[in-house]
Amino acid sequence: MINPNELMTMFSLIKNATYRNLFLAQIIALLGTGFATIALGLLAFELAGDNAGLILGTALSIKMIAYVFISPIGTSLIRHLPRKKALITLDVIRAGVALLLPFVSEVWHIFVLIFLLQATSACFTPLFQATLPDVLPDEEQYTKALSLSRLAYDLENILSPSLAALILLFTSWHSLFLGTTVGFIFSALLVLQASLLVSDNNTGAPQRRFLDKVTRGIRFYLATPRLKGLLAMNIAVTAAGAMVFINTVVIVQGELGLSEQTTAT
Repeated sequence: MINPNELMTMFSLIKNATYRNLFLAQIIALLGTGFATIALGLLAFELAGDNAGLILGTALSIKMIAYVFISPIGTSLIRHLPRKKALITLDVIRAGVALLLPFVSEVWHIFVLIFLLQATSACFTPLFQATLPDVLPDEEQYTKALSLSRLAYDLENILSPSLAALILLFTSWHSLFLGTTVGFIFSALLVLQASLLVSDNNTGAPQRRFLDKVTRGIRFYLATPRLKGLLAMNIAVTAAGAMVFINTVVIVQGELGLSEQTTAT
């Protein structure tokens, strides 16, 4: 359980204007992503009915492939670019992809767009996290910022379904994708307002081979026993979550005949 004093200390980081913009950008983008996750299930059910689980399972696999393979490669390729421009560009691409999702008419359209969306997210997330040490050079503050990021991820799992269900009371699931688009646009605007004066300048560091840079993170991760244990735990949790994500819309709407609002909640 989080100590209230520690929680207040973490939120004191909001006084830093640059970090505040970045943190708000993360929250808004997370909510948008949560809307997209729910809307994707409803879209899959509309296109494939009781076979929606197959589409969602494939989409989830594409997401994992993008994060496992695209993230290290993409991060290595763009890490020397100006971070603000790179983050804004990735947000704009994500907004454009989300805007196209309500108009798909074929299943393969979903797979292509999901790959683009997740590939850009796989590049955005590590680049965003790499920006925090420059904004908060103090190690204690940086650690608290990571804790706030984790809190934001956990709260999104609660808030996104609730807000999505509220939206679905007044409009169709297509509006959820619009909410995702708006979320990424606001994220880009907040990053634009942030004062990021550095761009991962590693000119004094030894130059590594491309393959070494791509695999360095996973090698360090697997070489640390505690992190390997965390990886195993995350795999178990993700497997259970995947079953819920893939089968909910089929069970709720296909077998029980309930509404989209029920699926969201």
